Amino acid sequence: MAVITDEPKAGFRLSMLIYDTRYRSITIQIVVLLLFMAGAAWLIDNLLRNLASLGRGVDFSFLWARSGYDINQTLVEYTNDSTHARAWLVGLLNTILVAFLGCIAATLVGVVAGVLRLSNNWVVARLMTVYVETFRNIPLLLWILMIYAIFTEVLPAPNAFRGENATSTMSLFGTTAFTNRYTAIPWVLFDNSMGWLNLGFIQISIDFTLVVAAIVGGFFLNRALIARANRIQETTGQRPATWWQSLLSLFGPITAVFFLLGGHFELPELKGFNFTGGIQVSNSLVALWLALTLYTGAFIAEIVRGGINAISRGQTEASFALGLRPNRTMNLVILPQALRVIIPPLISQYLNLTKNSSLAIAVGYMDVRGTLGGITLNQTGRGLEAMLLLMLTYLLISLTISGAMNIYNRSVKLKER
Repeated sequence: MAVITDEPKAGFRLSMLIYDTRYRSITIQIVVLLLFMAGAAWLIDNLLRNLASLGRGVDFSFLWARSGYDINQTLVEYTNDSTHARAWLVGLLNTILVAFLGCIAATLVGVVAGVLRLSNNWVVARLMTVYVETFRNIPLLLWILMIYAIFTEVLPAPNAFRGENATSTMSLFGTTAFTNRYTAIPWVLFDNSMGWLNLGFIQISIDFTLVVAAIVGGFFLNRALIARANRIQETTGQRPATWWQSLLSLFGPITAVFFLLGGHFELPELKGFNFTGGIQVSNSLVALWLALTLYTGAFIAEIVRGGINAISRGQTEASFALGLRPNRTMNLVILPQALRVIIPPLISQYLNLTKNSSLAIAVGYMDVRGTLGGITLNQTGRGLEAMLLLMLTYLLISLTISGAMNIYNRSVKLKER
């Protein structure tokens, strides 16, 4: 009687790391990783040896030394007696400010221009084409310098608003003054201020925190109301009226905080040679923000146009067959589907806008490139350390933007079963 037994399995051999397809890819990855780590270690060791031969080392203690220079636009308290670390923080906040404002404005401009490029009105479509092709084919730096030159050369000096025979008058119902040095705008003051929260390295206004919390809370409350209305519509086929609830959720919390804190608007007023009261926004910030908005908005317009064109024409025809008007079709049918195509390249434009804000030094706006990567670097001579911190700063900002937008992208992408 014959007995069939399984052939004993061969043991592991080192040659299998190369010739066995089960292990070959892992072997190659490990070898490449080791080579990369060895190369990086050699470069770092070579750098440290060369610095040591020059009598220099990597030292970040300069951050706690006195900065000795002024910054014209600050969001937190700062004087020339503050440290270089404080100047770094001021520049970082200025970068975040112009990037945040630029992303919002560029998105609005880009969406409007992208939709209008597809308009049936020949004049409107051609005008949007001229805008897109003009702004995206001229370097951003030239737009920044040109807009800043217009502000400084065309707008009047502050003393032009003085006297009964003033040559210039305030705009926007007498609330705003556009001058060749700054733009004076109203500002909100609180009679029942809650004070400041001292965190050591920075002070945070409790009033500002409450205002932001009211705005964010109202936004999420409105989203919850809309989601509830969508569920009711899917269940019953009838959508409840939510317009008054949306208005109440969006504006109710911020209005309540405004009145509880005794808020009122302080208008700018000319006294002497300058405006006092309100807040003075430097023309360098306005020019940079406007140039970034128009330049990036041109690219976003093309992204929006491509996203809309990616949606089948049958979607529009079906909406018209159901009796939807063109604007309702665009808002309810086309744009929600186009978002899945628009969001990924839109993330890249947000990142480009944030990094392009480093051109602010051309017009004297003190962002993180102008403080840490500019004056601090020149005063201390710590080029390596300053550049490493500057690169890390932009990397963290970019990763934060990318992460937040990727979360939103996952929320709007098509859910597959």
